[in-house]
Amino acid sequence: MASPSRQAPVIIITGTPGTGKSTHAQMLADESPIPLKHINVGEWVKERGLYEDFDQEWQSYTVDEDKLLDELEPVVAEGGIILDWHTCEIFPERWADLVVVLRCDHTRLWERLEKRGYPLKKIEENNEAEIMQVVLEEARSSYPAEIVVELKSEGTEDLEANVERMVEWITLWRKDHGEEV
Repeated sequence: MASPSRQAPVIIITGTPGTGKSTHAQMLADESPIPLKHINVGEWVKERGLYEDFDQEWQSYTVDEDKLLDELEPVVAEGGIILDWHTCEIFPERWADLVVVLRCDHTRLWERLEKRGYPLKKIEENNEAEIMQVVLEEARSSYPAEIVVELKSEGTEDLEANVERMVEWITLWRKDHGEEV
């Protein structure tokens, strides 16, 4: 369970690459009724050197998970954070107040990843992961069912509805934690 002393929640927004995590996280940070800091974990890893090496075949960094968690721990302890990453299972259960798993139709996802210039092998792997609900299953096996929410992310209407839903959740969280709304 998350720390009861936090003044603001910790929200994890996760999903297969291309599902709209960063867009959702930034829009939520902008529209939240309380200040929330958006941390794009992939960018954080690169900026702070929290990786072991760069995998040429997959065109991605091999994250040093211990270093990453050590860097994030004090930031997360304060609350008021949106963690945006393609995986969530490495984050301790006690960190999360809400885990949002974004889902996207695999043909639309394929198109998004092609536009990003991903290598075919990486597009195929991510598309298969989306079809097999890999990230959703990770979230469900890592956190209590009541804090894991699956949301469709296929266009602007979904984005706006999802952010509105998360803003409502933040309002309720504040009320439940004795904050003035």
